[in-house]
Amino acid sequence: ISRYAFTAVSCSMLNRHSAATQGVFQFHIPTAAYISNFTMIVGGRVFPSQVKAKERKMKKEGGENNGNKNKNTPEQSEGEMEVFRMEVTIPGRNRAVFLLTYEELLQRRLGRYEHVTSVRPMQLVSRLSVGVTIVEHSRITYLEVLPLRNGKTPSSNGNGKADGKVGPPVSTVVKQNETFCKISFTPNIAQQAKIATNGMLGEFVVRYDVEREIGIGDIQVLDGHFVHYFAPKDLPVVSKNVVFVIDTSASMVGTKIRQTKEALFTILRELRPNDHFNYVTFSNRIRVWQPGKLVPVTPNNIRDAKKFIYMISPTGGTDINGGIQTGSALLSDYLSSKEESHHNSVSLIIFLTDGRPTVGVVQSPSPVIIGNTKAAVQEKFCLFTIGMGDDVDYRLLERMSLENCGTMRRIPEDADASGMLKGFYDEIGTPLLSDIRVEYSEDAVEYITQNLFTNYFNGSELVVAGKLTNRSSDSLHVQVTASNSERSIVLEKDVSIHEREQETERRLAEVEAGPNTNGYVERLWGYLSVKDGLKGRLRSQTSAEWENYMQHATNLSLTYNFLTPLTQMIVEKPQVLADGTLAQTQKEADATEAPPPAETSNQLSEDNNSLTPQSLHRNQLPKPISAVSKATSGVSKPAKKSVTLSKTSADGDPHFVVEVPHSKLTMCFNINGEPGHILRLVTDHEHSGVTVNGALIGAPAPAGSHKEQRTYFSTITIVANKPRRAYIEVTPQKVILDERDRMILPSSSSISVETTNLAVVIIANTNLTVTIQGTIQFFVILFHHYKNPAPYQRDHLGFYIANSKGLSKDTHGLLGQFLYEDIGLTQLPGNFSMAAENSTQETLGKNITLTSYPALKVKDRTVTVIKKSRRIYSGKQTIDCWFAKNNAAKLIDGQYSDYVVSHLFDTGDWANGTNTH
Repeated sequence: ISRYAFTAVSCSMLNRHSAATQGVFQFHIPTAAYISNFTMIVGGRVFPSQVKAKERKMKKEGGENNGNKNKNTPEQSEGEMEVFRMEVTIPGRNRAVFLLTYEELLQRRLGRYEHVTSVRPMQLVSRLSVGVTIVEHSRITYLEVLPLRNGKTPSSNGNGKADGKVGPPVSTVVKQNETFCKISFTPNIAQQAKIATNGMLGEFVVRYDVEREIGIGDIQVLDGHFVHYFAPKDLPVVSKNVVFVIDTSASMVGTKIRQTKEALFTILRELRPNDHFNYVTFSNRIRVWQPGKLVPVTPNNIRDAKKFIYMISPTGGTDINGGIQTGSALLSDYLSSKEESHHNSVSLIIFLTDGRPTVGVVQSPSPVIIGNTKAAVQEKFCLFTIGMGDDVDYRLLERMSLENCGTMRRIPEDADASGMLKGFYDEIGTPLLSDIRVEYSEDAVEYITQNLFTNYFNGSELVVAGKLTNRSSDSLHVQVTASNSERSIVLEKDVSIHEREQETERRLAEVEAGPNTNGYVERLWGYLSVKDGLKGRLRSQTSAEWENYMQHATNLSLTYNFLTPLTQMIVEKPQVLADGTLAQTQKEADATEAPPPAETSNQLSEDNNSLTPQSLHRNQLPKPISAVSKATSGVSKPAKKSVTLSKTSADGDPHFVVEVPHSKLTMCFNINGEPGHILRLVTDHEHSGVTVNGALIGAPAPAGSHKEQRTYFSTITIVANKPRRAYIEVTPQKVILDERDRMILPSSSSISVETTNLAVVIIANTNLTVTIQGTIQFFVILFHHYKNPAPYQRDHLGFYIANSKGLSKDTHGLLGQFLYEDIGLTQLPGNFSMAAENSTQETLGKNITLTSYPALKVKDRTVTVIKKSRRIYSGKQTIDCWFAKNNAAKLIDGQYSDYVVSHLFDTGDWANGTNTH
């Protein structure tokens, strides 16, 4: 349900002999999953299990490579599955039933979730069925049942294809609607035999994905807990700096190096034009392809790189420390020398080895290598490690990547290494965001799981779960901040806790998803919290810190009955007497340990595509569950940003309003433009480099109006040419921001984006504030939307200048020319010659005739005006202003036609010179 998978396994065995015999129950479970229950029913009696904290600390050495796969303990198998194994004596003519449940959060990789069920009963069986039910909150957009997939099962002739056809395994039935699907796989004995005669059919794999809203992501609430899935799309790709550090020791000879080269050739073709790269190979000597630099992606560099890869020849020992030090120094020096131009890129090392260190620093697992790696990386980039085959110190690779914001991946001995390497690179090859921080209302959440992520890669997903406080309000404020290419992004939204909970409960009620699923959000929170504690323990710097993480993760494991590296399962086993009957009492208990054994690598490696950097995580020590860990907000909400708004604006039909600061008066005028005309509103091209243009659209005038048509601003562009060219194009539906990368933001979401030059804050469907160069904070654009527009109404924009600080005295344009103008108000006598222009004496109020006329003094011009009222800020404020008639004749410099420009990005200067004083 919503990516959190509960799997229940039931296996029934019959002992047909008269004598007691050993029955073996064995099941592959995904590495990232936790067993939450195991029960046996033997000879009609129930033998439950119990999860307890481990009383002794396991050795840190060994891990899955110690070769001791004891009976009654889960075995470590290669790849991403563990083997849970239980042997039990079954009395003659009796039956044993094994019941196993485990839980896991499905990880999104390459744009898909993958649910894997092992189908390996170890013999052909009369009744075999697999049922997968998927209940999603959002619409399921993609669903595929893959052919059966075989891991390392050399004795099996199953090739993942039934009858040679690629497609779902034979007997698979799929039923689905928008948010729900039910899949069943029920092969009879004949169908099983065609796949594999030994019952090792392989893995039943379902892949799917769901629809995503643009913006903050999907939040689900249930039983006082919430989960937040965040996987934005359609973002510009961030360029990357990547160093490949490749093991070329003698053990890589043959298939391993051939498959590694194949993968490197493929990856080379997929590097993007803005990426920079280099290669380091290590055995007992270190070779750097292009010493002292990272090279851009050009045809010549690609050609030379292919030659270098082709010429790699395995020989000698394995100097892991030397390889990682050389690669780190190379990348670190490059970043230091190019700091200004590459602060927005994502930097990473991809490190591949098939063995343990045999040259240089050789202890395993080595605190020296881990310490050296951390010192070399210095949190400047992320380290992703790949282990090939059986002879790898996975614990070392795990620690190296975990402490340096990367992940580790294992490639089994007989696997398709080329395909797996390529797949792993695809997961991290398209960075979209970095330094992601997800925060929630301080007073609404009590404890949240990891909420700081170093990178977000295309096709993945960030998941945060939290506990809500009892006294929390009905609203949860969610804010995501991140860096994207050259900018900071802020997404925020207030979600109704009550509404989300009702929706989640309704979804659960619609399907029979099983008894456990009612508390799925809380269990998901517990699952992620345990993972966080285990990662924190591996990264801890002091014994107190280590103990804190240990205690936290252990307490949660016990609360949710999870079998983890910190807990053990006590399984009561049946005792069979000499006569083959079950003993009446049970005194003995055998401890079963968690998959994988304590401190091994792969338990943690698959948890996240990106992990928290150490410096950030140190302040995030887990508290006891009862304690409050508030999510603090580092950035203020866009809704609360204070902008001092003046009345200087162009809005509506369009009506222009100008607040004259020196004279403390407000004047206004109309411009009756033509649809399609583009008007110059502000230009300071020569000095601050800023230009604002607005495009007009037309609409018929309302009935009874003296006008023939109305015009509105449909698009406004702000061009900033200094220090380098950037622009913002605004329509009522979207905001396009282009500095180096182009970004399209919907006007319907509250978003804040900051680039080198520009800062943009959108309040959903309300307004947009633009700050240029950090000092010119002056544009506010209102979005005017109509639900049921009359013929004369069109969605349009209003443009306001909040603060003209930063614009020069020479600023011009329909609004810009007045920003620093000293305009005075005077009275003209009734016989003044200008009265003729207004044809009659102006009348104010009820038949009061004035014998003098108010007029504005602008430069050397005098313009008669009348008093009017204007509504601004979407009608929320009414102001009085001095209105100049006749399309602002004499009020503005030159004529209306002087302000019509050729296109929206025209930055030409004012035709009649500067706005002189």
